[in-house]
Parts: sequence; C-alpha cells; structure tokens
Amino acid sequence: MKITYLLGWGDEMGGTELATYTQALHLAERHDVEVVSVFRTRPEPFFPEARQVPVRYLVDRTVTPERPVRESRLDEAACRTLAALPSELIEPAWESAFDRLSDVELTAALSTLDTDVLVTTTPALLAAAVGLVPPRVLTVHQEHRPTQRRGRSGEPLLLHAPRLDALVTLTGRTRDWIAESLGATAPELAVIPNAVPDGFRPRADGESKVIVMAARLTGEKRVDHAIRAFARVAEAHPEWTLRIFGGGHREQSLRRLVDAFGLQDRVELLGPCQDMAAEWATAGLSLMTAGHNEAFPLVLLEALAAGVPVVAYDVLTGPAEIVRHRVDGLLVPPGEIGELAAAMDELMSDDALRRGCARAAREGVYERFSSAGVTALWEELYTRLLAGRDRPERLAGRADRVALGVASGGCGFRPTAPHTFNADASADERAREDEIIAAAPEGRVIRSVGRLAECRDDVLAPRMAEWNLEVTAAALESRQIPYVLVRTDGTAHTLAVDEDDRDRALKALAERLHGEPVYAELVNPRDAAPGAVLAERLDGIGELAGVKVFRPVTTTTLSLRHGVQQACTVAFWPRVRGPEGTAAADSPDSPESAAGPDATTAPPGPPEPSRRRAPFGSTLAGAELPSLAPTARLRVGEREYPTLDVFTQRLMNDADFPVDAVYTWVDDSDPDWRAARTAALGGTPGAPGTTAADASADSGTVRFRNRDELRYSLRSLAMYAPWVRHVYLVTAGQVPDWLDRDHPGLTVVDHRELFADRGALPTFNSHAIETQLHRIEGLAEHFLYFNDDMFLGRPTTPGTFFLGSGLPKFFWSSASVPALPVDETDEGYLAAAKNNRELLRRDFGRTATHCFLHVPYALRRSVLEELGERYAGELAATARARFRGTTDHSLVSSLHQHYAYLTGRAVPGSVSYDFVDIGSRADHARLGQLLQSRNKTAFCIGESPDSGMSDEEMALAVRSFLTAYFPVRSPYERAASV
Repeated sequence: MKITYLLGWGDEMGGTELATYTQALHLAERHDVEVVSVFRTRPEPFFPEARQVPVRYLVDRTVTPERPVRESRLDEAACRTLAALPSELIEPAWESAFDRLSDVELTAALSTLDTDVLVTTTPALLAAAVGLVPPRVLTVHQEHRPTQRRGRSGEPLLLHAPRLDALVTLTGRTRDWIAESLGATAPELAVIPNAVPDGFRPRADGESKVIVMAARLTGEKRVDHAIRAFARVAEAHPEWTLRIFGGGHREQSLRRLVDAFGLQDRVELLGPCQDMAAEWATAGLSLMTAGHNEAFPLVLLEALAAGVPVVAYDVLTGPAEIVRHRVDGLLVPPGEIGELAAAMDELMSDDALRRGCARAAREGVYERFSSAGVTALWEELYTRLLAGRDRPERLAGRADRVALGVASGGCGFRPTAPHTFNADASADERAREDEIIAAAPEGRVIRSVGRLAECRDDVLAPRMAEWNLEVTAAALESRQIPYVLVRTDGTAHTLAVDEDDRDRALKALAERLHGEPVYAELVNPRDAAPGAVLAERLDGIGELAGVKVFRPVTTTTLSLRHGVQQACTVAFWPRVRGPEGTAAADSPDSPESAAGPDATTAPPGPPEPSRRRAPFGSTLAGAELPSLAPTARLRVGEREYPTLDVFTQRLMNDADFPVDAVYTWVDDSDPDWRAARTAALGGTPGAPGTTAADASADSGTVRFRNRDELRYSLRSLAMYAPWVRHVYLVTAGQVPDWLDRDHPGLTVVDHRELFADRGALPTFNSHAIETQLHRIEGLAEHFLYFNDDMFLGRPTTPGTFFLGSGLPKFFWSSASVPALPVDETDEGYLAAAKNNRELLRRDFGRTATHCFLHVPYALRRSVLEELGERYAGELAATARARFRGTTDHSLVSSLHQHYAYLTGRAVPGSVSYDFVDIGSRADHARLGQLLQSRNKTAFCIGESPDSGMSDEEMALAVRSFLTAYFPVRSPYERAASV
C-alpha cells in the first residue's frame, strides 16, 4: 500500500510535523510511504525523523523569490508575482502562508498523485486536497488539534469533511463534537492517538532537581504561567531550576519576566532543541501550560516515556487523555497559576510521590500508546478503506454527504454543536453513564459532546438556572445541611455552605442525585482531577473549594446545550482567621480555645463574630460575610430560599426598575402593504427627498425583507433577557401568523394608534415610526428598542444596558460620520446622523463623530418626550416623511444617545458585538463562528442591497443559522407554530 502524507512545512518544529514523521516511520516498515511538504523552509529539516523518510517539496522558500522545486521554466519575475498573490485554493483567514504559486504547485502535484491513501494534516490542506486528487485516491484527514477550539482555521474541516473517506481525531471528545456537528454529512470517523516514538530513549533517574519544559514561545502556550508559578515556589526549593526549550516571538517578553523575578540564574530559555530525548533524561519534572488548542501533545508522551512526572493544565482535550492524575502526574484547572504552583510544590517537596509517578509514567505510557498498537489501528483503517475503494456506493455516499452539507446551511456555513471545556469521562464513569441512559425513557437521555444530556426543546436558560438551583437546594435540605443563597453578578445561582459541612453536603448531593444525569464540576479540587463528574460520585471526592451542579440539556438540533453556564454553585466558605491564626468563634457560647492559666485575671472580651470568606469569587456584598446564619428569604422562580438581609436590600448597582422592549416590524410579502407602498411611491423608485442609496434599497425592498427574523429575535429575548417586563410590537397593521397575541406580556401596537398625525400614514420610513415610540400607552420609562435584525447572543441583565441609577448605556461604533454635508448618495441612517450632528453642534457646541453599534438601544421615555418638544419642527418633518430622506433625523438610534450624554443622562458602555452581512458570502463563515463560540452579547444580521447572491442562498443561510442558534420556542409563539 502506498501512503502519502501532506504537510504544509515539513521542515519546521511542531507537534503536527513530529507526529506525522513518527507515524510515517512506523508504517514505512511494511508500506510505501512518502511525505509531501508544500514548502521547503530550511536547508535541513528540524526533526531528524524527517531525514529517515522520503520527503518531496513543492515550493522552495529558502530562496528569494520562492520558486517551484520541480524543473520549471518560470522566471524570477513570474515567481515573484505569483508569490505576491493570495491563494485561491485556501482562504487567507484559514491559513495565510499560502499564495498563488503554492496553488499552482499543489494543483500540479495532487491532480496527478499516484498513491492509494492521501493523508492531510491541517483543515486548510484538506480543503485544497479534496478538490484536486484523482477519484481513486482515498482521502483521510488527521485532525491534530481540537477542532472545536480552532476558530477560523477549523472552518474548512466542517465545510469539506463530507468529501473525505475518513476523518481521524486524537481524542474521543473531538470525534464526538465533529459527529454531532456534521451529522449525516460526516464521513467515517475514528479515534487514533499518537504513539510513543520507537527506538532507544534515555530515562531520567528520578533524582534530578530540574524542571524541563518544551513549548513554542507563543501566547497560546502560556509559558509565562510556568515562570510565574515557579517564582512562587522558587524560594522554598532553592535547589530546583527551570529549563525551557523552544523559540517564538514572545522570547524577549519572557526574558524580561524572568529578570523581573530575579531568576536569571534559575530559569533558562534555551531555544529549540533537536534532541529532546536527551533533555528529558535530565529532568525531574515537566510542565504543560498550553491553552485550549492542545489536542494530544506528543511532548507529554516523550516526557512520560523518559520517566518524568508531569504537571499540566487540564485543558479541553489532550493532557487528561495522557496524564493520569496522581498516578504519573498532576492535573490542575486551566489558567490557575496558584494551583499550578501548588502542584509543582507538592511534587518538588515529596520525593516518594515524585518517584512513584516517574515509575508509573515509564510503565504506563508504553502500555497505552505503544507504536505497535497505534500502527495496527492505522493499518486496519487504511486496509479496510482500500478494500472498498472501487465500490459504487463510495462515490455515491460522498455525493449525498456533500449535497446534505450544502442543504444544511449553504456553501460557507455549517451549523455546529456546542462544546465543553470538561475533560472526557473516565472508563468507569462512562460505563455508569451507559447504565443511566439504559434506565431512562428511550431517547430522553443521550450523549452530547461526550457527556449525558436530557434531550428536550422546551427549556429556556433562565429556567435551567432555576432548575439547577432547585435540585441542589433539595439535596442539601434532604440532609438538613444549612445554606444561604448569595447574590453574585452572574445569571446563575450560588449557595454558601459552611466549610465544616463540606463532606456532609457532598454526600447529600451524591445520594439525592444518584442515577440522575446530573454533573458536578469540581472547583479547585485538592486530590481529584479537575473537570466534571457525575454528581452521584461526589461522596468521598476529597477536599475542594466548591462544586457547580448542573443537569445538561441539549435540543434535538444538538446546536444548543445548557450546561455548566447555568450551574448552581455550592461554595464551601471557611471561617475568617483571627489575629493569632485562630478561628473566630461560632457563637457567644463558644469556649475560648486560647485561654491560659491567667485567663481569670481579666474578664474576656466579647467573642469574635463568626465571619466567613468566599473560597473563590465574591458576592454583590463582597467576599466576606458576618455569618452564614440565614436572616431572610429570597424568591427565585416559584420558591423562596434562605439568605441574608443584605441580599434582600436594594444594592447600589441594582437596576431593578421595569424595563420593556419595543420592536418595529414589517412584512414585505403582504400584498396590501406592497400596494400601499407602490401608491406612496407614485410609481417611481423613490420619493421627493429620498436619498439615492435608499431609493435603490427601496426599489428592491431589501430594507423591509422579512426572513422571519422577528421570531428568532423574540426567542433571543426570552432566552437571554427574561427580566424584560413587557414587549410592544409596532406594526403597520400586520401580525405574524405564529405570534400569540393573547400572551399577557405582549402588545401589538398599530401605527394608527401611535401617530399623533394620522395624515402621515401610511409610512415606510423607520425614522418616522421611531419618532412616535414614546407615545406607546403603558410603556415603561426605561426600555430597549430592537429592530428585528438584532439578536441577543448570551445571558444579559438589566445592568448590561442600564446603570442602577437609571442611566442608559450606549455603545459607540468604530464607524464614523464623515465630516461632510448631507449628500443624496448617503444612506438614510448616515444622512440622519449628519442632520443630528448639526442640531447638537448648534445647541451644545459639540460635534458627533461616530455612529453607534446596531444593538438593542437602551432608551428613556422622558428623554424622548423632551427631545420631541425641543426639536418639534425637525422631528415632525421626519414623522411626515413617508420614506427615508435627506432631511430625516434618527431619534432613537443616535439623537437620544448623544443628547442624553450631553445632558448627563446617559453613559458610554461596552458590549461584545458582531455584525454579519448576509449578502456577502465571505461573511457567512462568521455565522459558524457565532454559533460555535456563542461569545457575543449581541449581534446583527444585515443585508447589503447590492449583494450578488441569490435570495434563496441568503434565506437558506439565515434560516439554518437562526434555527440552530435559537431552537427553543419563545412564550410569544403560538403552540401550533413551527
């Protein structure tokens, strides 16, 4: 069998390169193996392994300008030109190193490739290869990083994986995520780990006082964490040193950090090393501090093979697949430098523990990751695929997968499953999970992203948080464990429990939740590995600062998962120590533990209060409380919980006033509305005063196009802003057929009820409609104004938009208002912003320079009323303009914000936001990013009027995205609506 591996730059130092060469060497003993490297970047490759297998280069970058390695008639000028042009095969956002010359050489090499199996090693190379190789070549992709954390560089995998024969991941967690994201479009999926390299490897003697770390000096490797942690323990361990091997752009900043700690003689930055096996033999300990992009670090296998214990961050995938906590190393919560230092200190202090871990490392790594076992898995996969290469169903199945992939979202976007940061379950826990699935009604409990989850489509995030609180409180109450509900700045709930009751509380949770698909994420565990475990396993878990209890729920679309974000936290609060290190007394009856023989010579003073301090985080009343004895009750949902008086009081930052939401909406498919609009236009594409840009938009009704966004914007409101009191929907007599008009929290307001001047109707000018919003009967003083293309993307509170004093926040955009007069080519929003600027300049002597983000606008009704009086003439003219025009003023999206700011009634704020132009195919990939990360507080899906895309393609992308992001029906929809 001939096997070809495709690398981007096979000469460089990297985990993907080393893993590829290691695998190639193992298979080369029985097969014809070659490596194709797109670029030659060094006179000699970094890894010695690269010199032991045939490597064929396509583009030589060791010369200037770069040129083809093959015999070519291209002259220097042609090579220079091609190298300066961006790649057409691989989008620069996926991988920026490729250019038009590499396109030419890849096409030439792959389209005539004579091999049985082509193995790609990055998503970008996968995208190029599947469109170029001959049909009989089997295509297999090896994913060397956790795809769910790749961001833009992972997009080509999701888009082009349906064209593969097989996709192989290093861990089950990544495989599960890809399976859920691709669904029926997935090729064969397999999990095959990296193998320990063959050959003699020197071993550490277990006595060394050297910490060895191998990592590129880049931000994602977080080498600075290792240095900071070492600095914390260096004084206690003067005989230990830290040696760091690797190069990168952060070298100088890391050297300055070492200098700042005064550790120049104990921390060495030694650059890249070609013989790490020899360095591991000198080590007594190793560190792995990389971020969430690590998949299955080969460097850990090398360290363990040498008998070096490892302290590693327990990131999403990788370290926990290799390092067995308290067997051959220690795992600590990602990013926790204090925990990292504590783990280092423990192994540096305990020679017996360190030696035991060293022995287990040497023995276990070869048992679990031997080259023979891993190579056999690859041979089985390749052989089986080769046996079916000429079967008709192979190409037919690929065609079906590609077609389903396009139908799921279009050519530039794939709906994806949510991901979790928890490490994968252990084998015994996975077996227990299988038992829980079997005991549940069929289909009710499933596996999702590697854990159990209830499958249901009727749970909103706020209810999920309440549910987790109810479950947790009930468990504590079942054993009479005292607790108080404390308020934090999040949307989930926290219970404070006395540290002395920790073991009883954990036992109560384990008993009450036995057999339930409920998990507990461990907070700063002392003995157990970080991550989440089934709640029934909490009894005897050991010392920790707290647990986050949550019942995972996923929708049938698998695109929304309620998990640890809505968890109920149980924090175990310790006593505050007195001045002599003694615990404060529990009550006035507590004995004086430090009383001596002369204690009677002076009467004892009053006992210290039983103060408690939060073990992590804080509360809205601070990190220290006078007591955990409940003194009040606090209502959450349908029940009350014990709490402290301070949490029932109105705190300074509480935005506890009523906040409403107002939507304006129009359905452009309504024939009556269309007829009225045509009549108002008088048969022309515009109207007097209409800007040229808006006349063009009006002619195609782009601005009014209804893609059912309102339904999903309301879903976002119900999911992420449950604190909104009432929703007002302002329409031109239109009501969506799916809307529940009888919902008590919803009122439909017709333009005829709203406009003071009925003669201004009908209107097709959003600026005109917005001048009347403050006239809505019953509208709260504070409200949010939504267009239907605005969406909330994650949980919010009233404080997201308002201060506790009632001042609204506004969010300046980087988009500027040009310092030019109004022009007929201006879009309507821009012309109105310029007109607003002139009013403000005239009355306040201030010039507005920027627009505002297109997010829900936080407004005050009284300010709008005041503006209506102060600028009555200007706003009345805007209200009478049936179409956007050059004389408009934009009241709620610009004038209110600037005016309130200048009069001391609004403040600038910040919000995480994104804008997607659905009319730009290049923007469609951002939909996948939004869905995968769910890290934007708000986003907008707009549409450029001059898009060259078909309406069907844009509609498909919008529908696929919105149904995936917001699959749970809002209470504002009729039960029969779809």
